[in-house]
Order: sequence, then C-alpha cells, then structure tokens
Amino acid sequence: MFTGIVEELGEVTAVEQLAEASRFRLRGPVVTEGAKHGDSIAVNGVCLTVVETADGEFTADVMQETLNRSSLGTLGQGSRVNLERPMALGGRLGGHLVQGHVDGTGEILSRTPSEHWELVKVALPAHLARYVVEKGSITVDGVSLTVVEAAADHFTISLIPTTLALTTLGIKQPGDPVNLEVDVLAKYVERLLAAGVDPLSAKTGEERS
Repeated sequence: MFTGIVEELGEVTAVEQLAEASRFRLRGPVVTEGAKHGDSIAVNGVCLTVVETADGEFTADVMQETLNRSSLGTLGQGSRVNLERPMALGGRLGGHLVQGHVDGTGEILSRTPSEHWELVKVALPAHLARYVVEKGSITVDGVSLTVVEAAADHFTISLIPTTLALTTLGIKQPGDPVNLEVDVLAKYVERLLAAGVDPLSAKTGEERS
C-alpha cells in the first residue's frame, strides 16, 4: 500500500525486452536504501517487485499485462520516473490509500500555468469517469492529487511548485500518457451496492447473532 507522496525522481537506466515481459533497471538511491529482493517500489504509480539492488539501482520485471494496462511500455533509457516505497504501518498517511494497481491510462490534454501553480487537464477513460469526483482523490503517475474539476471525459488537477519540481508531472507535455488509479474505496462501495448491500447498515455476523 502506498500514499501517492513521491519520494524520489528516478531514472530508467536500462530496459531489456524479454518474452512477453520487460526487465527495467532504475536508479533511485533513496528508495533502494535498505531495499531487498521481493520488496515493492511504485514506479509511476505501478507497484513493482524488486528483483535485485546494487549501487543505488534496482531491477524489476514487468509482465505483459502490466505493460498493456499502464504507460510503462513507453519508457526507455533516460526516462524520468516517480518512485515511492510502501507506507510503513503506523506512519503518517500524507496522501490517500494507493494500491499501485493502475486502473487505466490518460493523456495530458493541456497545461495552464499561473504565478504560483499550474492547472493540468487530463483525458479520462469512460470506464473510470464514475469514480472521479470534484475534490476527490486520484493518483496520476503515482502522485496523490485532488481533483479540481470532474467531467465525463476529462478532469483537471492543480499542481503546486513542489509537485512540479519533484515529480515527472513537471515535465509531462500535452500528448504524454499518464497512469491513473482511482480511489479503491469508491470501487468497493460500488460493488457492495450492486450486490444489494447497504454499506452503512451492514453488520458483521457476530453483531447479527
């Protein structure tokens, strides 16, 4: 589980094409500190498993399913990426609950700069529109953000100077793809309601007995 608060702006140092998969080597001295085989690191919002670490770099195998559902397949040597380690139990939840399971990809449509912040419009896939609400949370390339406007085919986010400087959202341009993860709580509520369960009145088996 992650929070969507990016720890480090990393870099892809190599990509090896495998059979129905790719092996990425990424540089991230902060996130690799103490990391070992089997640990998780979010790369542009995608939860990947560490294969090995050495000299501030780590490798991760990305299966075809992940390449199909995210924008990781567009990355190459030299690409900058947002990196985050999993949240520690008992720590502060700075963003919102993020699984690192990408729900789809969007596209940067426009950027409107101002003196102290920048408004970014992102295309929203139709199947995700119902989960995105004004003032709600969404994860864009692994960054936890608040939705400014939610429309049927797009949403907007307001980026502060810190986000622009410390994440890839500062360098993304119109036409660039981004990974999107909607609030998992909204998906659970939708599933319960579809099954005819009222989440507000549902009781455990012990409470009903």
